[in-house]
Amino acid sequence: MLVPSISWSLHYVFTMRMKSVALLKDGATVVTTSALYVDASLFGMGVNHERLSLHGLRPWRWSPCRNIQTLRVLSGDLGQLPAGVRDFVARSARLCQPESIHICDGSEAENAATLALLEQQGLIRKLPKYENCWLARTDPKDVARVESKTVIVTPSQRDTVPLLADGAHGQLGNWMSPDEFQRAVDERFPGCMQGRTMYVLPFSMGPVGSPLSRIGVQLTDSAYVVASMRIMTRLGTPVLQALGDGDFIKCLHSVGQPLTGHGDPVSPWPCNPEKTLIGHVPDQREIVSFGSGYGGNSLLGKKCFALRIASRLARDEGWLAEHMLILGITNPAGKKRYVAAAFPSACGKTNLAMMQPALPGWKVECVGDDIAWMRFDSEGQLRAINPENGFFGVAPGTSATTNPNAMATIQSNTLFTNVAETSDGGVYWEGIDQPLPPGVTVTSWLGKPWKPGDKEPCAHPNSRFCVPARQCPIMDPAWEAPEGVPIDAIIFGGRRPKGVPLVYEAFNWRHGVFVGSSMRSESTAAAEHKGKIIMHDPFAMRPFFGYNFGHYLQHWLSMEGHKGARLPRIFHVNWFRRDEAGRFLWPGFGENARVLDWICRRLDGEDSAQETPIGLVPKEGALNLSGLKAIDNIQLFSIPKDFWEQEVRDIRSYLTEQVNQDLPKEVLSELEALEGRVRRM
Repeated sequence: MLVPSISWSLHYVFTMRMKSVALLKDGATVVTTSALYVDASLFGMGVNHERLSLHGLRPWRWSPCRNIQTLRVLSGDLGQLPAGVRDFVARSARLCQPESIHICDGSEAENAATLALLEQQGLIRKLPKYENCWLARTDPKDVARVESKTVIVTPSQRDTVPLLADGAHGQLGNWMSPDEFQRAVDERFPGCMQGRTMYVLPFSMGPVGSPLSRIGVQLTDSAYVVASMRIMTRLGTPVLQALGDGDFIKCLHSVGQPLTGHGDPVSPWPCNPEKTLIGHVPDQREIVSFGSGYGGNSLLGKKCFALRIASRLARDEGWLAEHMLILGITNPAGKKRYVAAAFPSACGKTNLAMMQPALPGWKVECVGDDIAWMRFDSEGQLRAINPENGFFGVAPGTSATTNPNAMATIQSNTLFTNVAETSDGGVYWEGIDQPLPPGVTVTSWLGKPWKPGDKEPCAHPNSRFCVPARQCPIMDPAWEAPEGVPIDAIIFGGRRPKGVPLVYEAFNWRHGVFVGSSMRSESTAAAEHKGKIIMHDPFAMRPFFGYNFGHYLQHWLSMEGHKGARLPRIFHVNWFRRDEAGRFLWPGFGENARVLDWICRRLDGEDSAQETPIGLVPKEGALNLSGLKAIDNIQLFSIPKDFWEQEVRDIRSYLTEQVNQDLPKEVLSELEALEGRVRRM
């Protein structure tokens, strides 16, 4: 368990105004109420302390909390929570010692009150230029996912990461032993919520009630997280009703700055960068996050649950949890296909998912821009849902030119983080492609005056917008369909300035798995890496694997053995190839519809591809380039032998060092086949 288990042979005494009586576990009579106080015995006073264990891994004793005071219940009724949720709240409150508890119902009134509280605390500012839009500025040390402090906790290291070659430094996840994690929890969580409210967030990843959805409960002391999770997930009372006595993912988060009244921090953005830790315990279906308020570290339904924990669930249960957008594309004849695509963060997933096609008669509709959960139906069709309820998009580079649908989406009900603010109450960032009106000034994300031409950016490179998905003007009619949408193609891609053609198709499923395993891309601002270097990012999942990557590859290969499986075709794209002068060879954005057009025609059986050593590329003239000027098709699709000889060496070195003995023989065979084809070029 995440925190000490407490014997429930106790009674609860609620001080109250409007009393009602309920019977709980062990026959204890409980006086419940909608009033505001609950006796501290609920959280540890007078409890029969047993020999306890954390995560079921080793015996552990927990002494009673010091000076625990009566807790106020600001909203909701603890007595009405499902027993498992009530137990989780009680144990966590006893550990973290919050001043009060708020059980979130997800209502509009609650959201308005949360935003008002954040504004009062100086954590957000209203943006009067738009409807119900807000701006948050984080601590400059709390601006991105912190991969180096993100860990998976399992008894065996090899369950989490492959057995490395001698001398290799692991790049496919961070393992922490249960004992070390226990010590880390001991150092951080006792009393971490003193002076703060513990919010109870019941949330559903995926449409409430869908057989493909899963439920979590996050406990947090951050109202910013409450406001953001309400956008990014289905949150509140309906989720508790759907949960009943079922299983759920336990998520505990604290900003790590208790308000004790003695030397409390004065920074308006609470965080504790020196002690930040994001831990995942897949065997127990638990997530623990400490010290960061940034969304990727604190919105635990997102990467933590939807990818790291869900990928482990998917392995155990025979489905896929992937870092992929989902879009529907309809051709001029009215035929519709659904496509999933995996790109590393800040490599254009949102732009593609919301694309406005440049080709006449084509239509793109968005199901999701970041995460896909995919499962075979009874007929062998792979179906996908978007488990999220909103978009947490990168702001810089988003404009009416690059993503007009995103710009339309964020005009209301949006929480911006670390973008610049204009003096007329609007937002600004690099690449917004909007001239400043006369007399309008800009304040940077650091709160300093800024003007065009300044050396420092006005917005942080990883600044974000958090907005409800339903506001997107091109949301697919089936985006919340409980059965999901049928996936016909899977696309991999990344930022490759040299050597990798615009598009190619895998020869078959196994080759496609190899293509995903060998993905490489320029690093982005979405994590703490600095500078532009080419990094291996297999399946765009490198920071998000919930278990051993070698076992993950074997799981993907096993999809081929699913009875009656109609496997999607696999493709690879590269929008980012440059010429010798550093200019992009492909215009991208809405013109990417031309690549999707070719992919759809391939799905229809069109003979429009030719074989190359790396895969099937469009035949000459097969890619619709009508209306485009100055496209250098030769450079765009060239496959330089010297580049690919080095690419093969780099892939072999990476897989040998990082996956080593856990590399499936099928993937090694595909690598050797590629090596042979390149050698014969």
